[in-house]
Amino acid sequence: MTVIDRRAARVLLVDAAGRTLLLHGGDPARPGRRWWFTPGGGLHDGETPAQGAARELLEETGLRVRPADLGEPIWHQVTEFSYDGRDYRQDQDFYLLRVAEWQVDTAGMEADEQETITEHRWWSAAELEASDEQIFPEDIAALLRRQGGF
Repeated sequence: MTVIDRRAARVLLVDAAGRTLLLHGGDPARPGRRWWFTPGGGLHDGETPAQGAARELLEETGLRVRPADLGEPIWHQVTEFSYDGRDYRQDQDFYLLRVAEWQVDTAGMEADEQETITEHRWWSAAELEASDEQIFPEDIAALLRRQGGF
């Protein structure tokens, strides 16, 4: 089976209460399977990780930021997964962005995102640690705690 290699960028969006925003979605090839994940996604051709993270943040949450506002990545991960019948190996950078608060606006989501992302929620690190739901990245609570203020 062919594995698709791709670069991605994701954002840990954290509010003044120390909660991070996660999206809830699934895979059209596996109805009924759902998980929580950070805003972000695959990079477009010629896009830097910071540019991709800023674009994805706008599409998925309505929050417009400049790539420079994201600073440097706080974490890097390579993950493998399947989605819509294809296997991926995703090399991704994570950025941390703090906001006082944010009301999520999903009007900018692409068609496939609108079909597969069904809700969003702000989570505390304690809620993440206590949850039995599937959350990616799996060690997100520890990652947030290492950043301080959680």
